[in-house]
Amino acid sequence: MTKRFLMGRGPARVIAAAALCLSSALVSPATAARAAPAAARFDLPEPPSADVARDELAELDVEAPHSMTGYSRAKFPHWATQQGQCDTRETVLARDGRDVRTDAQCRAVAGSWVSPYDGKQFAVAGQLDIDHVVPLANAWRSGADKWDTPRRKRFANDLDSPQLVAVSAASNRQKGDQSPDQWKPPLKSYWCTYARAWTHVKHTYDLNVTKPEQEALVDMLDTCGG
Repeated sequence: MTKRFLMGRGPARVIAAAALCLSSALVSPATAARAAPAAARFDLPEPPSADVARDELAELDVEAPHSMTGYSRAKFPHWATQQGQCDTRETVLARDGRDVRTDAQCRAVAGSWVSPYDGKQFAVAGQLDIDHVVPLANAWRSGADKWDTPRRKRFANDLDSPQLVAVSAASNRQKGDQSPDQWKPPLKSYWCTYARAWTHVKHTYDLNVTKPEQEALVDMLDTCGG
């Protein structure tokens, strides 16, 4: 079973986040596990169509990877507070899961998730990672080495672009910081969505691609069909 990106609106996610954190704050830790499900799900922003993604890909500069000198994940501050007690990780878990319940600290204590990379199902939030579709290290090699800290923080916590997704820890760690020419989601049926998302994030942040990365994205976009 795979899961498609769904259309979302920024303001709606902010309102829903406030409702989620407010409802959590009103529930004592002792009764959190029995609390009603979160009032709303957050919908991951829909990447552009394959045709638009192809146009965006054609506009990206093709360059050799930048040096990793000076790179550190700490230069991309995450997870940032989104609303109340809810940070970016907990917000994505609430958005990507079903019947997610949270405690007073906004931690997911119940729910179900399907990892779109490999189709694995989970009922424990701790078994999921929040993946940066375009990894932080890849972004550094693609131009983020020239950014200031606020822009890197925005990139690492971006809920408006299709950049963050809850996936199995195993698939996230297999991926590491690899680009699509080096790693693709095990579920080939997800390649279309993944390529659209990857391309759009790079286009949004004016990041570069390598030639092998560009060719791999073209191949993946070709799986989108008509």
